[in-house]
Amino acid sequence: MRRLTSFPCAGETLAATLDEAPGSTGLLIVSGGNEIRIGAHRGMAELAASVAAAGHPAFRYDRRGIGDSTGENNGFESTAEDIREAVAAFRHEAPHLTRIVAFGNCDAASALILFQTNTGIDALVLTNPWTIEAIDDLPPAAAIRSRYVEKLKNPRELLRLFTGGVNIRKLVSGLLKASAKQSQPPASLPARLAAGLDASETPVTILLAKADNTALAFADHWQGDAFTKARARRTLDICDTDSHSFARPQDKAWLTQRVLAALKS
Repeated sequence: MRRLTSFPCAGETLAATLDEAPGSTGLLIVSGGNEIRIGAHRGMAELAASVAAAGHPAFRYDRRGIGDSTGENNGFESTAEDIREAVAAFRHEAPHLTRIVAFGNCDAASALILFQTNTGIDALVLTNPWTIEAIDDLPPAAAIRSRYVEKLKNPRELLRLFTGGVNIRKLVSGLLKASAKQSQPPASLPARLAAGLDASETPVTILLAKADNTALAFADHWQGDAFTKARARRTLDICDTDSHSFARPQDKAWLTQRVLAALKS
C-alpha cells in the first residue's frame, strides 16, 4: 500500500510517500536536482513500487522548498538536516525497520556521501554522483573527450571539420579544457566526496550511466589520486546507457536489480 505522510524539518513541513512492505530492510529515496519525489519520468515512484513489491518498504520525500514541502530550496549542500529527519521519519512510519539503505541520483548521491554520517543510514546506493563545479559554459572535460572520440570515428564529422562546418573557436576551447590536467584543491566538491567516501564505514555501491555527462565527469575523477582509497574499498558498476535517470525499460530493470541486491546484502 502507498500512503502520503509528512514530517518536520527545521521548522518546515516536508511531504513524503511511503510504499509499505513487511521487510525489515527499507529503501530511503532521496531525489536529486530540483526534482520532486516522484522522480524524472516517474522513475523514483516506479522504483519504490518495485522495491515494495519485493518486500521492502520505500520512503520518498521532497526536500525543503521542493514540490509539496515548505521552506526555501537552497540546493543539495543545504540538505544535511533534511536527510537526517527523513531517516527518523522513515523509522517512525515503519517501526519494524532494522536497516535502511539510502538511494540517490546526481546531486542527491553527492549529498548522501557528504551528510550520511550519524544519520542511521546503513548502506548507500549512489547513481551518477554530481562532481561538476561550473567554470564556463562547456560540458565537463571527460564528456568533451568522449564526444570528440566518437566524432573522430564518424567520417561525416571529419568532413564537416574540413569544409568549415565546425565552430573552430568552440573546438579549440573544448580541446584546451579536455586536455587540461585537473587539480583538486581540498575544498573542491570532488575532493570532499573522496574524503567522505574514505572516512565512512558505510557500505557503498556506485552505479554509473556509461554515456551520461554527469557520470563521465565522476568516472574521470574516480580515476584520479583523490579517489585512490575509495577505489580500493567501493563497488562501481556501469550501465550501457546515456540516460541520466535510467529511463529506458532495460535501464530501469538494471537499476532495480542492483538496488534490490543492496537491500538483500
